[in-house]
Amino acid sequence: MNDDDFPIPEWDEDSDVDVPGPIHPINWWLLTAEELQTEFYELNRFVDELRHERGLPVSVIPPFWHRHWELVRELSALHLHYLVCHDGEQSGSAPMGWERDFEDSCRRLRDKVAACGTRGDSDRPTRQSIWPGEDEPPNQIPVVLDNRAKDFVAYVSSLVTERKQREEAFYASLDLRTGELA
Repeated sequence: MNDDDFPIPEWDEDSDVDVPGPIHPINWWLLTAEELQTEFYELNRFVDELRHERGLPVSVIPPFWHRHWELVRELSALHLHYLVCHDGEQSGSAPMGWERDFEDSCRRLRDKVAACGTRGDSDRPTRQSIWPGEDEPPNQIPVVLDNRAKDFVAYVSSLVTERKQREEAFYASLDLRTGELA
């Protein structure tokens, strides 16, 4: 796997988009489509580096982690914590704190992976408890996935497309004269 498998859109210096600021928590629900894509690709780079550097098994970081929000959020928090603890402005002991917290995160990841149903070569949606009055969840049969890189790109692309459609629908519902929802 190389960087060409996960292309990030080129930065346009003439763009009026702000340069990323200080490290901050990510609210995955509120990201724009473009931000969602960027954050997923950056997280993917971190996860790939981490699993190789630490020799992490599939029981901690499975290939299809990106399909499970409980894993995305844990890995995202770990990534941000890493960036903060390894910032040049931090004290010399901050990386040791990250190492301790990394071990805690690995235990949580193991529990989440065991519960969510993703494996080395197959994936199924995370099982949900059905509350009274709710419909049964969709098909829970595992799907065999043969190319992790292609699946990542296709999955993130589908999320970005869905987010763009929701953004367009929201803006289409605005009254342009008042800026309020029509």
